[in-house]
Amino acid sequence: MIEAPPVLEVRGITKRFPGVLANDNINLSLHKGEVLGLLGENGAGKSTLMNMIYGLYKPDEGEILVNGAPVEISGSKDAIELGIGMVHQHFQLVDVLTVTENVMLGNEAVSGPFLRRDRARREIESLSREYGLDVNPDALISDLPVGIQQRVEIIKALYRHADILILDEPTAVLTPQETRGLFKIMHTLLERGVSIIFISHKLKEVLEICDKVVVLRRGAVAGHADPKDSTEQSLASLMVGRDVILEVEKEEATPGDEILNVVNLHVRDDRGLPAVEGVSFGLQRGEILGIAGVQGNGQTELVEALTGMRAVDDGRFFIQGEELTGAAPRRVTERGVGHVPEDRQRDGLVASFTVMHNLVLSTYYKDEFSKAIVVDERAIAENARQLVEQYDVRPPIINNVVGGLSGGNQQKVIVAREFARDVDLLIASQPTRGLDVGSIEFIHRQIIRMRDAGAGILLVSSELDEVLSLADRVAVMFEGQIIDILSVEEADRDTVGLRMAGVRAGAAAEA
Repeated sequence: MIEAPPVLEVRGITKRFPGVLANDNINLSLHKGEVLGLLGENGAGKSTLMNMIYGLYKPDEGEILVNGAPVEISGSKDAIELGIGMVHQHFQLVDVLTVTENVMLGNEAVSGPFLRRDRARREIESLSREYGLDVNPDALISDLPVGIQQRVEIIKALYRHADILILDEPTAVLTPQETRGLFKIMHTLLERGVSIIFISHKLKEVLEICDKVVVLRRGAVAGHADPKDSTEQSLASLMVGRDVILEVEKEEATPGDEILNVVNLHVRDDRGLPAVEGVSFGLQRGEILGIAGVQGNGQTELVEALTGMRAVDDGRFFIQGEELTGAAPRRVTERGVGHVPEDRQRDGLVASFTVMHNLVLSTYYKDEFSKAIVVDERAIAENARQLVEQYDVRPPIINNVVGGLSGGNQQKVIVAREFARDVDLLIASQPTRGLDVGSIEFIHRQIIRMRDAGAGILLVSSELDEVLSLADRVAVMFEGQIIDILSVEEADRDTVGLRMAGVRAGAAAEA
């Protein structure tokens, strides 16, 4: 019996950018009904390779084959016609349009001069039922949680008849429950003959969902792995080229004076609805307070209020004894506060600025980077060269526009900027989102270093393992309230998981 050719194959793919060899003679193949895991550090070349398969870049050398035949992919339209769909890490959706309108964009069903929304709507309903996607075609994108928006992206690909699906960091912004839902959808897709390339930094998920794994390192294939014979540790070592410490190493905290005091805080969301309701807590120097909770329970609004990015409805907060309720972001920064925002593209970077200028967004006006009203470009460049090397930003070209970097390297720019400052309070929201294991290890060490140097750390993360491994105390948010604050000894996965579901202390026992 003759074996069917791979549904997708790349042979000897090479891609160069000025000063950078992004992909170096890469070979890989994907078979029907298979999940291929693609791993690599930030800047290893994963996104560049996928962008060539999807037609956004053109390879300098090598060829791409679909169902055994060489193809020319000059744009995403060509890729779509070949049955290739891609769900990007940052979704390509228009917030003010409905699900149906987003799915139709670029592939409109028409009858004469009229759009046939009804026909598209029926097909979306059919796809939603067939693949267990559970999406309302009439909903506005802006009203949908992140997990449902991702399903809309999958429907967009299926609507265009994709049978090869590229998922780029699909679980980076999902809750554990949403991730389980995505995996269920993926199994249904596989049963229908769809083949999937799964790009992720979450090694546990790669081992669970993938049939085989290809690891890239510095633009080249570093090796292949069989998930059945692999561990998180072995995959991490293959990615980074050295042993990686996956467990956080830290001494017991020695808390000092209170640096942050939040009193009965009330904050509204973008729709004007209560998001934070009566939150009170304190944070001391030399400790990490982790905030756990399913995303969408007020964590975003709390952080934005504390950093001057959102108005406070009621209540007060104090930093180093000074009330800063309603203060502007610069005033908060001047009180020694560092901030790693949840949404790096909206709140952390100016995409059209260079790497070097993004690294001084919080400090460009200070004496070390300016003389009177003139910025010192030489000092800014030297600062950038040091931070790019220290935080392993790739490619290490300080004059690159930051919007052109991969998501993980954009995150490194923000972390480098905020961690390099002498801060007394660090408010870090999803600080390792989209980062590879080597970078996560480095960031965790830096957070512990700052704690041990006497800074107070407020850590907000949807990664429960990250909160449990770093935090000295864990506060759990549910429906806008902190329903419990647990010591590190009390904060095991089961207890925190119950609190995240809204089960208060004593409620489980009473039941």
